[in-house]
Amino acid sequence: MNDRLPTGENTAHFWAENSRNLIFAIDCIRRLERGLKDTEYDFSIESYYDNLIKEVNQFLSGSGGSEIPTNMGKIELYYEIPLFMPKDSIQIESIYCTPTISVKFIGEGSYAKVFKYKDPFYKTNFVIKRAKDNLELKELERLKREFEYMKEFKSPYIVEVYNYDENKKEYYIEYMDSTLYNYINENNNKLEVMKRKGIVRQILKAFQYIHSKKICHRDISPTNILVKEYDDVDVIKIADFGLIKIPNSQMTSVWTEFKGYFNDPSLVIDGFHTYGIIHETYALTRVIAFVMTGKTNLNNIKDGKLKSLISKGLSSDKGNRFQTVDELLDAFNEL
Repeated sequence: MNDRLPTGENTAHFWAENSRNLIFAIDCIRRLERGLKDTEYDFSIESYYDNLIKEVNQFLSGSGGSEIPTNMGKIELYYEIPLFMPKDSIQIESIYCTPTISVKFIGEGSYAKVFKYKDPFYKTNFVIKRAKDNLELKELERLKREFEYMKEFKSPYIVEVYNYDENKKEYYIEYMDSTLYNYINENNNKLEVMKRKGIVRQILKAFQYIHSKKICHRDISPTNILVKEYDDVDVIKIADFGLIKIPNSQMTSVWTEFKGYFNDPSLVIDGFHTYGIIHETYALTRVIAFVMTGKTNLNNIKDGKLKSLISKGLSSDKGNRFQTVDELLDAFNEL
């Protein structure tokens, strides 16, 4: 086709046999694309070639040749860029080449999948949070909003994010070694009390910072609190800010957004739109209990001061709870 291009102000003829061959090739590609969707062989077509296929499909004819329209430029052939990319992969831009890097699926939430990959230049791991297919506009906006807020945070206790890809609806995140939930479960038999207290203080300092920005996280749990393990210290960082701020939602959204053992059960009746600081301190109290005991079951807690703190933080009387994280931290420091 490049022999006929560019067309300029006049059309050009593309031979019948070549037209049929190209139609057949495109049909094979599209059938493979549909047939392999949501399998381990799922792939996407590089955006330039995908747009090109859509363009030529508008004028290709199976008989008598095809009329190439006016003002069509020559087709660029990028030999170093693959046409077909596995869905579980990314392309790393480089001044030398654009290698395709395999990524490993490590988890998912209600509207995004999470992948891990090793950057060939930095020789270290990163994470990609990628929107699921066929999300509603509201959910895509939530993913981008989450990135924008996290990008603005300047705290050692918040997971760092690096870049949002508008076309792929994904963003890049620093790699963390573990969730708090897994970390406690794996180390519960050897964690000393002082180490547990240090973890709790980091968590509370993180939420002091978050609340100083007039923001509620609204999805506090040991799976959204992550751990970076160094040789000399373990650092706690908060992730998953997809539910920050209160959306103008109908009651149906309340039921889908209220989730998790660590949230205040009164929200089921009161409605998620009532969520405030006292619900954050409720969830944080549960997190404290989990870190200090290694259990989610609150029965048989022997430490009287810890038991008293938990009782106050989880009180059904919201006026009796810790009204701020500062109050909760002060009480915790008395243990």
